[in-house]
Amino acid sequence: MMEEIKELIFKFALLNAVEHGGNAKVKPVIGRLMAERPDLRPEIKELIPIIKEVVEEVNKMRLEERKRIVEEKWPEELAETEVKTEKKLPPLPNVEKYKRVITRFAPNPDCVLHLGSARAIILSYEYAKMYNGLFYLRFEDTDPRTKRPALEFYDAIREDLLWLGCKWDAEYIQSDRLLIYYKYAERLISEGKAYVCTCSREYFSERIKYAKPCPCRNLPPETHLERWYGMLNGTYREGEAVVRIKTDLTHPNPAVRDWAALRIIDPEKYPHPRPEIGSKYRVWPLYNFACGLDDHLMGVTHIIRGKEHISNEIKQRYLYYHLGWNYPETIHYGRLKVVGAILSKSKIVEGLKSGIYSSWDDIKLATFAALRRRGITPEAIRKLILDIGPKTADLTISWENLYAYNRKIIDAKANRYFFVPKPRLLKIHECKPMKIKLPLHPEHKEKGYRELEVKTKNETAEVWISEYDAEKLKVGSIFRLIGLFNVEITKTGEVLEAKIHSLGHEDARKLKLPLVQWVPNENKINLEVVRPDGVDSGYAEENLIRENAGSLIQLVRYGFGRVDRKREDKVVIYYAHP
Repeated sequence: MMEEIKELIFKFALLNAVEHGGNAKVKPVIGRLMAERPDLRPEIKELIPIIKEVVEEVNKMRLEERKRIVEEKWPEELAETEVKTEKKLPPLPNVEKYKRVITRFAPNPDCVLHLGSARAIILSYEYAKMYNGLFYLRFEDTDPRTKRPALEFYDAIREDLLWLGCKWDAEYIQSDRLLIYYKYAERLISEGKAYVCTCSREYFSERIKYAKPCPCRNLPPETHLERWYGMLNGTYREGEAVVRIKTDLTHPNPAVRDWAALRIIDPEKYPHPRPEIGSKYRVWPLYNFACGLDDHLMGVTHIIRGKEHISNEIKQRYLYYHLGWNYPETIHYGRLKVVGAILSKSKIVEGLKSGIYSSWDDIKLATFAALRRRGITPEAIRKLILDIGPKTADLTISWENLYAYNRKIIDAKANRYFFVPKPRLLKIHECKPMKIKLPLHPEHKEKGYRELEVKTKNETAEVWISEYDAEKLKVGSIFRLIGLFNVEITKTGEVLEAKIHSLGHEDARKLKLPLVQWVPNENKINLEVVRPDGVDSGYAEENLIRENAGSLIQLVRYGFGRVDRKREDKVVIYYAHP
């Protein structure tokens, strides 16, 4: 009776692990067991230690092994776990107010994009398409000093959006729009809704902290217009004058009070990197002024961004009030943290400078360039983001969440190949030459087959197995070389020796023999797998050399990856995930 219950627990633990593409969890296993066997509820306290033990046993198994067992024992259950409907986004607010929905993604081209940018991009794009609307790309590059843009990032960002499948309907670059910002600045100053402040930053902050106006605020518009022209013509130098938007000086957030809208940046010291702009301008808008104006002038109806921008909305609403405009609809989603991922631009740049990262597509990073190089698909990122949606609550996810989506997408596409990291030689005596054909994909025979050949010399065959498998073997150990035959170890050491035990797969199943992958000595190539945590080197079957650079493959019982480059005798693969 207990063996039957243990088998049921084992089944549910395996299904839970395979379904989520990660480790099994105790609570879901308990839930499934109680649903299947409600008669066991009185004994749950006694069963919990057994459940924990089985879950721990399952989590020690490799992902491929878990899936293989489920495929063999409960294929109908596996089919059910893989049928999942894609979540739909909740409707946008007040869509009926607008002739056409328009959303935008507005990056600063001072760095490459990373996984933290995916939510704003994909939600904005998907909502626009959901309502047959428009999706804009706007480069916010109006800070040539502190958040200095770089030419390489404009194209890198375009490339990332195209890779994600988020083609924009129109593109704007804010550094092309300086005269537009000047026009509205002059209008607001002349109408007494903005002013040019020449106070020091420290003095202004001290006054505003106590809700007191600085001496500049109440000067007549004519004076401020003169100062404005002085900002433009060079009368004032960097740091000597700033345009401020008039707000409520008693607002509870001091940062909102008379916020800065435009400032001077020395064009000789800090020329803009775009050659057509260069040192042409010396007065540059700050984020809330340029962004606030552009959202209205471009007809943006729905702004989808993180909740850290809520205070920016408050500031921009003053601008809209002064200009007599209605503010767009806003959706502020919560913060998304990816455990183990660096999503800070400054930390990425710092890591590059210090040598922690070798390039923007270093696979230790969560940049789109790095994910692309590893074989993470844009479809997986899209599904992850759509399932998360625009929730306001802060969320923490793990890499495993993304891997689970990616695994389901590439599993059917990826051809299978043998790989033995840290290879150890295995000599098999009293053996005859043999050729075998294995499917490129176990579930898609239409993809064709690959051939492995075992040659012999003096009735001895030589194959390579991984150190991981070799270390488990003792004299008398019996195991199956996948697709080949069953062998028994006769001698251990740096080189292992064995004899054929039996040929059939049925014998292996009856004896419950462990499966070991192998590579023939005569038909091997060198393989290097670049992982976020290091490099694994070893041998792979030479069939792998036929794959083109960029192909997604699976190394059996090791994991998925992307062929990065190859030579006649060596392939380099970037590791994606188990």
